[in-house]
Amino acid sequence: MNNKQIIENFWASMAANDFYATAQLLHDEYLLEWPQSGERIHGRDNFAAINTNYPAKGKWQFTINHIVAEGDVVVTDVTVTDGKTIGRAITFSTLRDGKIWRQVEFWPDAFEAPAWRAKWIEKMK
Repeated sequence: MNNKQIIENFWASMAANDFYATAQLLHDEYLLEWPQSGERIHGRDNFAAINTNYPAKGKWQFTINHIVAEGDVVVTDVTVTDGKTIGRAITFSTLRDGKIWRQVEFWPDAFEAPAWRAKWIEKMK
């Protein structure tokens, strides 16, 4: 299995909402960083616990919008929703020994486009 397929399996496993099963795809030295909140998550167990206990209105769904793989790095643009809240994450995954070793994940908050630039843009849906 190549690195792109490993990350595709990661997101498919996340969509099953069994985060302890997903954690088995992670390296023994796994580290996840969320720069916006200044948090680091060390290890499979902490990864699984945070995702399992994250407040949600329903089952989490994950849609890969774009994926780029080069060497040991795979970048994904993923839409995430629990049926009520929707977000989009850009995740840089580095693989080692056939497992996900490091991830840096960016969760940009959506905001309304300012009216002053309306004549130069097209609204995305």
